Amino acid sequence: MTRTMKISEVKNRLSSLVNEVYRKETRVLVEKSGIPVAALVSADDLRRLNQLDRAWDDRTRAIERFSRAFADVPTAEAEAEVARIIAERWQRRAAEAERQLA
Repeated sequence: MTRTMKISEVKNRLSSLVNEVYRKETRVLVEKSGIPVAALVSADDLRRLNQLDRAWDDRTRAIERFSRAFADVPTAEAEAEVARIIAERWQRRAAEAERQLA
């Protein structure tokens, strides 16, 4: 459950809120002048968020490398090649799954 609170409320209840967040009873969205500015989340939540950020960065860099590698290729041709590669990988996965079931 995520609770939205004014920063003044958070200041007054910080210790108890930290305990609730630690016990994973709540997350707190902190507002200042009605604008969400921060959040109190558990250390586990922060670790997961950091992992997601790293994964996002890795994928973004991969897309950027792909874009640079195919900069001279017409868009329609690149899209067709990507579709072909994806279809080929799905076929391989399906064949592998069938072998494992046999």
